[in-house]
Amino acid sequence: MDARITQCLPCLALFLLLAGCFAEDVTYASAFYSKGPLKLSKFSSFSSARLHHFRVPEDTVLVRWLLTVTRGSGLNCGTQNVTVHFRAGAPPVIDPVGTAFPNQTAVTLAWNLTLSVGARQQQNQTLVNVSSPACGDWFVAAHLPEDDGKIQQKGLPSCFYLFQPQMLIRRAVDTPTLLPNIPLSQTLSSAHTPSILKFFVPEFSTQLAVTIVTCAVEGVARPTCGLGLLIGSASSGRDSRLTYNCSGEGPCTASVSAPPWGTWVQVAVETSLANVTMTFNISANSTVACKPKSAPADFNSNFTVSVSNGTTAPNVSTETSAVARGDSSAGSCILTPAVSREDTDVLSLRFTVADGNLTVPSDPPTLVTFDLNSAATSGGTLNVQISLNRSSVIGGFTSVRACLTPSVPVMALNNSQSCATAFVQGYSLSVDSSVTETALRIPFPEASMWYLTLQTLCNNSSECSNVSAVVGVSVNVSACIDDCGAYGDCRLLRTHSYLYASCACKAGWRGWGCTDGSKALSFSLQLRSVLFLTLSNLLFLPPIILALYRGYLPEAAVYLYNMFFSTFYHACDQPGVTVLCILDYDTLQFCDFLGSCTSVWVTVICMAKLQDLFKYVLFMSGALLIAMAMSLDRHGLWNFLGPLLFALITMVSAWVYRGVGRRQCYPPLWRRWVFYLLPGIALALIGVCVYVFAETDGNYLYTHSLWHVLIATSILFLLPPRDTHTQPWGWTHSLCGYKICKNQKEDLYTVS
Repeated sequence: MDARITQCLPCLALFLLLAGCFAEDVTYASAFYSKGPLKLSKFSSFSSARLHHFRVPEDTVLVRWLLTVTRGSGLNCGTQNVTVHFRAGAPPVIDPVGTAFPNQTAVTLAWNLTLSVGARQQQNQTLVNVSSPACGDWFVAAHLPEDDGKIQQKGLPSCFYLFQPQMLIRRAVDTPTLLPNIPLSQTLSSAHTPSILKFFVPEFSTQLAVTIVTCAVEGVARPTCGLGLLIGSASSGRDSRLTYNCSGEGPCTASVSAPPWGTWVQVAVETSLANVTMTFNISANSTVACKPKSAPADFNSNFTVSVSNGTTAPNVSTETSAVARGDSSAGSCILTPAVSREDTDVLSLRFTVADGNLTVPSDPPTLVTFDLNSAATSGGTLNVQISLNRSSVIGGFTSVRACLTPSVPVMALNNSQSCATAFVQGYSLSVDSSVTETALRIPFPEASMWYLTLQTLCNNSSECSNVSAVVGVSVNVSACIDDCGAYGDCRLLRTHSYLYASCACKAGWRGWGCTDGSKALSFSLQLRSVLFLTLSNLLFLPPIILALYRGYLPEAAVYLYNMFFSTFYHACDQPGVTVLCILDYDTLQFCDFLGSCTSVWVTVICMAKLQDLFKYVLFMSGALLIAMAMSLDRHGLWNFLGPLLFALITMVSAWVYRGVGRRQCYPPLWRRWVFYLLPGIALALIGVCVYVFAETDGNYLYTHSLWHVLIATSILFLLPPRDTHTQPWGWTHSLCGYKICKNQKEDLYTVS
C-alpha cells in the first residue's frame, strides 16, 4: 500500500492543486446497513449479550446509529431497560454487574447507553450520532439487566425483547488530501459542515504537524479567522479527537506527537465566526526521526525453522535476529528483533521473539512488533509476559521498562515518559531485581499492529551506556483468559462470520475469567445439591416394585430406566467439583428427558386399561415419537405436555367408552377415586406447577428434587390395580418355567 501511494504522489499533487484553484466542494455519499433483530437475554456473562458487527468505510464523516428495541407478546410486562455498548476495532469489554477481573488484566470498559421500553410502549427507537468515526470494524452489543435466576420454561408465554441496530453513514467521496509540505487552499462557510481533509502518516513517524498558513474572510486577509482544528477520529460514542484553537495571530500549527502509523488521519477545520465565508491555506507534514537498519536482501535464507511433532513454534536463529535488529554500536537509533507468528488454533496464535530472549540496552530502545491487524484475533485475549534474567544484568541496572501500544509505539522510555501516544493510552510493564516477572492480559485487543517498546533504566546517567539486561518475552493470543479456570468453560461464539470467545461460569463464580468468587457456592452446598437431586430419584423404587407386583413389566422397565439416567444425569449436571459423568453429558441429558416423558406416557396409557395389543402399540409408537421430539428440542415444554394431553385424551375416551357400555361411571368404585385417583392427580398437578413456575437457580436443588418426589409418589396412586386373572408376582413363574418361550406346539402351523 505504501509503494502505491508513493507512486501516485505526483499525480495526486497536481490534481489537488487544480482542485484548490477551482475550490470545488466535497461530494458526500450515503449508505445504509442493517442487521436482523435478535432476541435479548438477561445478562449473566458476555456470552448472553447480543453482538452485532459493522464495517465503517474509509472517509466516513458521520455515523448515525438507529437502535430499535421492540417488545414481543407478553403479559404484565413492566418497564424494561436495555443496555447498548459501542466500540471500534474490537468487541466491547463490558461489566454491567461489577465483577472483579482476573489479576494482571488491563480493562477499559466500553461506552454505553441505556434504552427503556415502558409497560405500555411497544417500541423504542433511539438515534446516536458519531462524528468523524474511526474506519474499520465497529461492534454493538446489547443485553437486558442481570439475570434474576428465574428458570423460564420454553414454550410458555413470556415478555421478550428484540434488538435491531441499523447504521446510516455519510461519506466524503472526494476528500481533499494533504500532501507533505504542500499548502492546500480551502473554502469554509460557517453555515455548512466543517472542512474535512486527510493526511497519510507513514511508518516510523514521530510527529505530525498541521499548519493553517493564511486565512481570509470574504476576500479580506485577517490575522485570525476564529478557526479550530480537530485531528483524529472517534472510536466510541464520545468525540475523542484532539482539539486546537487557532484564534491567535499569524500561522497556527497543531503538533501531534506519536500519530498512528501507516494510516490516514482525518483533519477537520471549523470556524467560530457566524455568517461568513472564508478561505484558508493549510499544510501538513510528518517527521520521521528514527528508522531501523534495513534488513539484507537474502534474509530469508537466515531463518531456521524447527518443528517438533507440530507443537514447537518456529525458532529464529540468533544471527538473523542480530541482523534484523541492527547493531547499536553502528549508530542504530532503535533495535527491531525478528518476530515469527504461528497460528495454532481458532482465536489462538503465538509469537516467538528471537529465541525468546532479548538483550535490552539502555540506548537505543528495543521495539518488538506483533501483527494483530485482523478481525480474526480481536475476539480473543492478548497475553504478554516479560521475565528478567538476573544473572545477565550489566552496569548500574535499575529496571527494564516496557510499554505496549496499538497502532504506534512509544519510541523512548524513561522515568518521566508516560506510556501514551497521541490517541491511545498504552499499557506499562516493568521488571527489576525484586520483581523478575510480570504479565499483562488484554481482553478483546484492538485489530491493529501492536508494538512493545523495551528499555533498560539505570541509576546513574554517566554509566548508562554500558547498562543492559536479558529478558524473555512471551506473547500469544488465546480464546479465553486461562481457559476460564476450574469453574468455567470457554465458549466460541459467532455473529454472522465473526468469531469471538467468552467464559461461561458455574458454581456461582462470575467475572470475565470466572475468577470472582464473591457469590461462589460452597463445597457443602454443592454436595447437598448433588445428594438432593440424585437420591430423590430413589423414590422411583416403590413404583417399580408396585409395577412388578401387579404384573406391569414394561412400565417397571421404563421407571427403572428413568430412575437410572435421572440419577446419573444430575450427578453429571452439577456446577462445581462434585461431578460424576458415566457417559457424555448430552447423552445423559437426552436419556433423562426421554425417560421422564416416557414414564408419564406409559402410566397414563396403562390407566386406560386397553387390550394388550393396543397398549403395546401405543407404548412403542409413543416412545419413538417422544424420542424424535426430544432430539428436535428437548427443552420445549410442549414436548412434555403434548404426549401427556394425547395420553389423557386416550384414557378419557377409553373410560367414557366403558362407562357408556356399562351404564355407570368408570372406575365404578368411589374408594378408587377418593383414595387413589384424586390424590394421584393432585400430586401430579402440584409437581407440574413446581416444575414450570417455581424453579429458580437458587432453589433448583429443592424444587427439582420435590418434582422427583411428587411424580414418583403420584405413580403409586395412579397405577391401576392388577388384572383379576393376574397373580401377584405372577411373571416370576414365567421366568422360571417354559412359559418364557413358546413351546414347539405353539410354533406349529398349517397352511390351508
